[in-house]
Amino acid sequence: MAQFTAELKSYFKLRDLGAAKYFLGIEIARSEKGISICQRKYILELLSTTGFLGSKPSSIPLDPSVKLNKEDGVPLTDSTSYRKLVGKLMYLQITRPDIAYAVNTLCQFSHAPTSVHLNAVHKVLRYLKGTVGQGLFYPADDKFDLRGYTDSDFGSCTDSRRCVAAYCMFIGDSLVSWKSKKQDTVSMSTAEAEFRAMSQGTKEMIWLSRLLDDFKVPFIPPAYLYSDNTAALHIVNNSVFHERTKFVELDCYKTREAVESGFLRTMFVETGEQVVDPLAKAIYPAQFHKLIGKMGVCNIFAPLPS
Repeated sequence: MAQFTAELKSYFKLRDLGAAKYFLGIEIARSEKGISICQRKYILELLSTTGFLGSKPSSIPLDPSVKLNKEDGVPLTDSTSYRKLVGKLMYLQITRPDIAYAVNTLCQFSHAPTSVHLNAVHKVLRYLKGTVGQGLFYPADDKFDLRGYTDSDFGSCTDSRRCVAAYCMFIGDSLVSWKSKKQDTVSMSTAEAEFRAMSQGTKEMIWLSRLLDDFKVPFIPPAYLYSDNTAALHIVNNSVFHERTKFVELDCYKTREAVESGFLRTMFVETGEQVVDPLAKAIYPAQFHKLIGKMGVCNIFAPLPS
């Protein structure tokens, strides 16, 4: 790296600022144990401008007992402020996978938000108030195995009955990629919904494996894809599962192709240990904090236990 910097200096006028500590609102902290990234300053500014700096913190970003839809509540006279808030929350997802599901859900009402949707945004802000310094931790190790978790919440959208599919990808113990998104079509069963989620996860894992290869990082297949749905796992590994697969589109068979080629190995995980659950649905505090902890979400500013 020093040689590369010296080479650049011979061609360009530049100033070496050393290791990055703050970049585009992202704070970077290094130690012997690894690297931590968060957006503490960005969150504090957001809470200050919205008047939530002194609010009572919430333990979760979205209430699992509340099902949001486009009909509930009174339409807002000025929806611009709602869109601005949601836009700022979208940028926070860079280091905060714990709010990905909530932000994804709230974005769906940006065209015509109501008072109920605005209250849900305020709950996310109150959750951020209690987790200002929270971010992602990347441990300093030499593990380069590729693991992925996929999940789907069947028929969760009360307006369209489409499922929310989610995945999170790990290189070693480091969370490097995640997504929470409503599926493009209505699934006819939980197995189909989970199979579609596995297909999206497979494509992401193939891309990550190619990225590792480009960086000359040693990666030896198979990659491991975890799901808590036994029917979907059977579909992937059994080409004669006709009754459950007659509605599934061809692109979803990418997972089966990856398994047959030896690139991918599917694994079962208990629902209670499904790491990606917070990205697929709203869940209650105890389980929520247990699972985001397994993602590597932590708060380096929190006081150490006595």
